[in-house]
Amino acid sequence: MGRVAVVGVGHSRFGRRTDVNVAELAFESIKQAVEDSGADRRQIGTVVVGSAGGWYEESLPAVIINEYAGFDSVGTMRVEAACASGSAAVRAAANSIASGETDVAMAVGVEKMTEVDTLTSVELIGRAGSYTWEFENYGMTFPAYYALYAVSHMSRFGTTEEDMSRVAVKAHHYGSLNPLAQFQKEITLEKALGSQMVSWPLKLYDACPLSDGSAAVVLASEEAAKKLTDTPVWIKGTGYSSDSANLSRRDDYVGLRASVDASRRAYGASKVTPDMVDVATCHDCFTIAELMAYEDLGFCKKGEGAKMIRDGETELGGRIPVNLDGGLKAKGHPIGATGVSMTVEITKQLRNEAGKHQAPIKNGIGLVHNVGGTGHYAYVTVLSRD
Repeated sequence: MGRVAVVGVGHSRFGRRTDVNVAELAFESIKQAVEDSGADRRQIGTVVVGSAGGWYEESLPAVIINEYAGFDSVGTMRVEAACASGSAAVRAAANSIASGETDVAMAVGVEKMTEVDTLTSVELIGRAGSYTWEFENYGMTFPAYYALYAVSHMSRFGTTEEDMSRVAVKAHHYGSLNPLAQFQKEITLEKALGSQMVSWPLKLYDACPLSDGSAAVVLASEEAAKKLTDTPVWIKGTGYSSDSANLSRRDDYVGLRASVDASRRAYGASKVTPDMVDVATCHDCFTIAELMAYEDLGFCKKGEGAKMIRDGETELGGRIPVNLDGGLKAKGHPIGATGVSMTVEITKQLRNEAGKHQAPIKNGIGLVHNVGGTGHYAYVTVLSRD
C-alpha cells in the first residue's frame, strides 16, 4: 500500500447559503482545492462525495457535483457515515490511491441543511439513533442524546455546566478569527451559561448550529505528490470504528467507545502517541462531546477533560490546541462537510497557513477526530508534515 498525501485544500464559507444550490456550493471548495494542488483536473481519477443527505433536493449528489465541476467519466461514489461522512470520504479517496487504482483523487464533503425548516431538521437528526426504540417510542432528539452523556459525566466526575460553557466560549473566540466560520463573534461565559435551555444541562450555546457548507481535499500518491507540491501533508495513519445504534446497549455514557477504538488504531498505524500531537480538531457537536473527546483520544485521563478546559490546555499556546478554527460549535456543522473541513484545517496548520489561529508546530503532527451519530461511527486520522 502506497503513501498518500494531501496536496490541495478548499473550503467554502459555512452558514446559511441560500445563494447557491448543492452543486454550486461544492464547486466553491473543489475549485480552490484543484488550484491549490497544481493538478490538472484530468489527473483526478476518483472523486468521493461525503454527504448524509436528506436535507436538500438532490438524491444523487456525487453525479450532480461531478458534472457541474466538469469531471467527465470520473470514478465516483457517495459515502455516508452520518456526521463522519466527510472523514469516510477522505479515507475512501485515500484508499483508491494507496491501492494503486489512481495517482490523484479528491474527497468532497457537502451539506445544505437549511433547505428544510428547523423542526424537520430536528426530526432528521433525531432519527440518527435507533429509530424504532429511541426516536419512535421515546421521542429522543440529538440534544437529548448528548444530555445523557453530560449528566453522566457530571455525576461521575464532577464536570459542571460552567466547564461546558468554557468550551463554547473558546469555540466562539476562535470562530471570530476564522472568516469562513458561521459564527464570528465572541461570547462571554455569562452569556453561554444564561442561554436558553435545550435539554438539561445543555443550553443553546452548548450546541452546534444547522449549517450549509462544503470542503474538498485533493490527495496524491507519493510519486505524484512530489511533482505537484513542495508542501505535502501525509496521511500517516487512520483508524475507524463503530458502536451500537441503541444507547441502551452501551456500557456507559461518559465517553464514546468507537472514538477510543478508532484513536488506538490510528495511533498504532501511524506510530504516534497522543503527546506527540501538535494540534487537533475534535468533534464538538455539543460542548460535552469535546470534553469527552479529550479523554477518549488520550489527551488526558478519564474524567480530566474539564480540567483541561479550565487550565487552558486546549487553547492556542496550550499543551494541545483543539479546534482553533472554531470547531463545529462556531465554525458550523454541515454534516457531510465536517470531516473534510477538519482535514483542511489540520493541513493548513501543518503547512503554517492558518493565519490568526496558527498553532506552534513542533513535531509536525496533527489529528482529526470525527464522530457520526451518537458514537455510531468514529474516524481518527493522523496527518504529518514530514
